[in-house]
Amino acid sequence: MHESTLHAWREQFNEEGYLILKNFFDADIIQNARNALTQLVDQHAAKLLAAGQINSRMTDAPFDLRLLRLYQDHITEAPNIFRRELHLAGLFDIFFSPPLLDIAEAFLGDEIRLYPNYSVRPKLPDHAPTEVLWHQDGGYTPGEVKMLRMVNAWTPLVPARVENGCMQFIPRTHQLGPVPHEKREYYLEISPATLEPHLNQVIPVELDPGDVVLFHNLLFHRGLPNHSSQIRWSMDWRYQDATQSTLRKENGHLARSRSHPEQIVQNAAHWASLTFG
Repeated sequence: MHESTLHAWREQFNEEGYLILKNFFDADIIQNARNALTQLVDQHAAKLLAAGQINSRMTDAPFDLRLLRLYQDHITEAPNIFRRELHLAGLFDIFFSPPLLDIAEAFLGDEIRLYPNYSVRPKLPDHAPTEVLWHQDGGYTPGEVKMLRMVNAWTPLVPARVENGCMQFIPRTHQLGPVPHEKREYYLEISPATLEPHLNQVIPVELDPGDVVLFHNLLFHRGLPNHSSQIRWSMDWRYQDATQSTLRKENGHLARSRSHPEQIVQNAAHWASLTFG
């Protein structure tokens, strides 16, 4: 990747707080991720079938409908996030994409970890636990969060639009530093007095499978409610300067390292052999 391109992207990220990269992942990488997550849905289908809660695994249902149909009569039991289950070979090429790590290295330096907060979210239609409120990701991290050198990444596995709950950003709000958050039923939310002066700057982040957005740990953002009839599947993860503490009990996994190359995640099989944290 040309140094001038990386420089321009770094400048945009630092100024606006985010960077959208269109058509970044090849279609086969996205399909491999969808196939991996289908394995998780298969496990839920088997559990529900064994419990007598369904009478079919619904294997013919589309990817963006199957989990919803499996739990349609038990919607409060439906998963709204996968995290510890994500050590699947089919997800390696997204989390450890060499071109994406090149960008992360240009932003963070050559010691990079996959931060222990990687997630897949099946945002169900009109499901309150999946409507993420205005927040800074740093609002969930205790301690000296402002000191963490980090790049957040998010990619959809189905088209993400306003109707089905795409993200919204408020550009340049990362420059405000950490701001007060208040506890709500499911999530933290930026305090109204802090948020309201910036609401006239909100932009939707509508992306397609293969697109990825990188954004600052302190950027104001939220996930809209899903008012469609399908599931909005997405992946989110973070790269961190591995010379820093995670400020968590988990250490994450090395993705790039010149000082400890023997400790990096080597390939898909290696990733699948590891555990969360």
